[in-house]
Amino acid sequence: MRTADRRFAALLMLPAGLFLAIFIGWPLLQFVGDSFFRISPIAGGPREFVGFANYVAALTSSDFTNAVWRTILYTVIVVTFEFVLGLLVALLFTSLGNSSRVFRTIFLYPLMIAPIVAGLLWRFLLIDNFGIVNEILKSVGIIQSSDQIQWLSDPNIALFSVAIPDIWLTTSFITLVLFAGLQNIPGDVIEAARLDGARYPTILFRIIVPLLRPVIAVALIVRGIDAARAFDVIVIQTNGGPQQSTETLSLLIYRTMVRFGDPGLASAMGTIYLIAMLAVALFAILTIWRPGSETER
Repeated sequence: MRTADRRFAALLMLPAGLFLAIFIGWPLLQFVGDSFFRISPIAGGPREFVGFANYVAALTSSDFTNAVWRTILYTVIVVTFEFVLGLLVALLFTSLGNSSRVFRTIFLYPLMIAPIVAGLLWRFLLIDNFGIVNEILKSVGIIQSSDQIQWLSDPNIALFSVAIPDIWLTTSFITLVLFAGLQNIPGDVIEAARLDGARYPTILFRIIVPLLRPVIAVALIVRGIDAARAFDVIVIQTNGGPQQSTETLSLLIYRTMVRFGDPGLASAMGTIYLIAMLAVALFAILTIWRPGSETER
């Protein structure tokens, strides 16, 4: 009976497996294969096998190294702010119970906005000289002039500035995931801890967060990978400037492919990025989720 059920399940998954193999697996194999060739940017041009030369060129390039560090910093900024804010809001919604239904709906609205639209919106909010944010800060006396803080023109703060729309857009996603996880925590466990005299910080860090490990792992992996490949939000605001201070790995791969016409080198950069993301996801699963830890207790 079990064998028949497994065959039936495999038959049901066969169409999806074929779709993934044709439209994702095969293009991915071609992408990785292109990284071992020097390819002409002209369609139908010559291809020359160069082995690992593209990988060596990528790893020894200062532009690639700087883009990697900027991507890591951008991802850390975005995911950290989103997780902290998302957890706080999820805890607030949980404490409010059914009274938070309207607020939950309103809080999810930014998630429905396209990243390009959000980038354009925040570009006008943060733009120098006449940006609304600087005008508000000036009106309350925090800054003296409208161009005192150059959000998108100062290389020292531009990377943080372009991260603001991403944080604004997807904090609601983290909130939604964590809120769903909080609904599955047994209330009697928390009530027993309160009766034993445990304070709320102890309950949060010793009971709630450990029970949310699988949910936290999923949220951080999904948002971390999504933030690391940020492209449209950054392009629409600064296009990688000023002075390449917001040029992340996605932008560098795009420019290497389109502007500099080097598909082989761009494929090598993308393959390195893919391997790094898989390694980070595996590390997050083993350290945060820790599969099997529930059964050991």
